Amino acid sequence: MPARTEGPARSDLVADTALALLAERGMRGLTHRAVDELAGLPQGSTSNLARTRQALLELAVRRLADREARVLALHEMPGPEAGAGSLADALALATHRTLTQQRALTLARYELALEATRRPELRAFFDATGARFRDQLTALVASMGSTDPARHTLSLIAWADGLMFSCVAGSFGADVPSLEEVRAGLRELLEGMLGG
Repeated sequence: MPARTEGPARSDLVADTALALLAERGMRGLTHRAVDELAGLPQGSTSNLARTRQALLELAVRRLADREARVLALHEMPGPEAGAGSLADALALATHRTLTQQRALTLARYELALEATRRPELRAFFDATGARFRDQLTALVASMGSTDPARHTLSLIAWADGLMFSCVAGSFGADVPSLEEVRAGLRELLEGMLGG
């Protein structure tokens, strides 16, 4: 864990610790006290920053969105002139990173997504933070000639989410596909959507 700090860096420490606890212990293992202990903070520090469980969950979701944006590397996504092959390459790299380098972060995301199904106030917050990638991808597939950008974006995200869940938390945990295998799957999907 990073060293103790104040201000924004302390909120990042608390949020990163919350994400680590979610991945390691699940939703039941996430408590203010557990965050303080794992982060090496004085008792009550997490409560001072996020007074309620909802506030702690929102802090974790916000940090999750920031960290996933770096994993997904939105700035690396190609422009519309690049074509479906370049988009498949970029999406494959991002998806493969989540399967190999960021498995714990992906597990934390699934914990938060499931919790959001039971907490409407968290659902709205979770959905709003996820819109950044979804909106960018929708605009990108539209500019590449998609006849139904919203449906195609849902299919792309569902395909990637299904693969990630199967390989991180499901029955394919021991069979993580290679980058080339992920790329091949995405190219097939995109070629079907965009007409080759």
